[in-house]
This record gives sequence, C-alpha cells and structure tokens, in this order.
Amino acid sequence: MDLFTLILLALGLATDAFAVSLSNGMCACTVTKKHAIATAFTFGFFQAAMPILGYFLGCTFSDVVSRFQHWIALFLLGAIGVNMIWDAIKDQKNPEDCSNKNIFTVSNLIIQGIATSIDALAVGVSLAVINVNILTSSLVIGIITFICCIFGVYLGHKFGSLLGIHARLIGGILLILIGLRIFIEHQIQL
Repeated sequence: MDLFTLILLALGLATDAFAVSLSNGMCACTVTKKHAIATAFTFGFFQAAMPILGYFLGCTFSDVVSRFQHWIALFLLGAIGVNMIWDAIKDQKNPEDCSNKNIFTVSNLIIQGIATSIDALAVGVSLAVINVNILTSSLVIGIITFICCIFGVYLGHKFGSLLGIHARLIGGILLILIGLRIFIEHQIQL
C-alpha cells in the first residue's frame, strides 16, 4: 500500500475519534494540554493497536468482528452519550456543578477509544489479506489519529465555550449519532 493511500485510510479511521474528541472538548468546562494529550494519546493508541490485533487474528474471527462491531460501538457511544445528556439536564438545574465534571477520566477515554477503534480492528483483518507492513500502517494510523484528536479537543472546547451549558447536551447527542451512524452504515452494507 502506498503512503498516500495509507494516509487516506488513516484519515478515514480517525473521523470517529476526531468527532468524539470534538464532543469531549465541547462538553468540558476546562481543557488543559494534559486533557488534549491524554485524549489524543488514548485514541491514537487504540487506533494503532486495533489493526495490529486484527492483523494477527486474521480471517479466523473476521466474521465475528464484522457481525458485532456496529453493536459494540452503538452500545458504548450510546451509553456515554445518554450519560452526558443526563448530566446536562442535571447541570441545567444546578449550573455550579459543571465545574466538578471531568469528561477526561481514564475510564471514559478508554471506553471511547475502544468504541471508536473497533472498525480499525476489521481494517487490520483486511490488511492481513493484502499483506501490508502492519507496523508501519499502524504507526501512521496512530499518528494521524493523535493529530486529529488534539485539534478536535481544542476546536470542540472553542465551540463549547460559545454554547455554554448546552454543549454537554449537544455532545451527548453527537456521541449517540456517531454510534447510530456506525450501526446504520453497517446495516446498509449488508
């Protein structure tokens, strides 16, 4: 696979992680460099690790992965989105509680990282079939995801500052929509 094609693949895989980073930045009361780097590193790590895992699992489990990846993404992103909407409704009643919310918890980032990289697992299976250098491919995918997510967190926070308390509500809706998009795209491919 040539570098240009690999970069396009990486950008395609990074879109969900970018959108979730945007949502996180939008919903956060404060965003620090540590938050942006933690988000970008976590998402970049999972986007890089999943193709390697998929590559080595090969075609053995490709049917299982393709059968359930959309359900897993829908469940994980939907659950986080519903939780964010619930928090937004509670915060509208007690706006001073917003400063106590931390969207950038380790558990939240790991769940989001897994949910947004399940498609990368399936890509890894595909890369095994065409016999590419999986380490180089995964490194490029991880770096591009990292860069996209850094921008996503800061860009989302800029918009979140403009939207105020409604940002968490919008962010939750966005996560649910991303989960639904992954689910619907899979259903259309059937």
